Amino acid sequence: MRPSHLDPRSPFVLETHELGRRPGSMRTVQRTVAAPDELGTGMIGIPSGSDLELDLRLEAVMEGVLVTGSIRGEAVGECVRCLERVVEIVDAPVQELYVYPERAEAAVASGDEDEDVRELEGDLLDLEPALRDAVVPVLPFRPLCQEDCPGLCSECGTRLADDPDHAHETIDPRWAALGGLRGTDDEKRES
Repeated sequence: MRPSHLDPRSPFVLETHELGRRPGSMRTVQRTVAAPDELGTGMIGIPSGSDLELDLRLEAVMEGVLVTGSIRGEAVGECVRCLERVVEIVDAPVQELYVYPERAEAAVASGDEDEDVRELEGDLLDLEPALRDAVVPVLPFRPLCQEDCPGLCSECGTRLADDPDHAHETIDPRWAALGGLRGTDDEKRES
């Protein structure tokens, strides 16, 4: 995948110049950045602009720069059963290899091109796609406010966790005629 020109001022663009091309050289990066737009799914995600903590290690290897570490933040969404607000702490591991441009060109020339290979642009790497690939899969597929959330009443929409004794008097229409007989039988006994 060919990167576009990276902006070194972006909080997701990391400088690798000081690593040189000496396998084994490394440095750590710890910073708090604003979450990018649309970091999540339809039900839950990390709100745009909220804090993401990056705790990363950049290590030069023969093929390029290996980035490992974790990404922490707070995801916000809705419970799939009762629609209450759900807040989940996210701690996503990340491990991504950014190959040197000549390694990527050699792979293309030999026919071993992999579309998922991330490439360095000069001494810069773009962490945002790897961040998305790490965070989105660890988000809950069906977020719940609590494991045993009873959901909403199917008749009136009341949140059942707020009223555990909530019930509706339901009479099967097939038995409705018998309900009328019960009233007349009680009247006969009284007279």
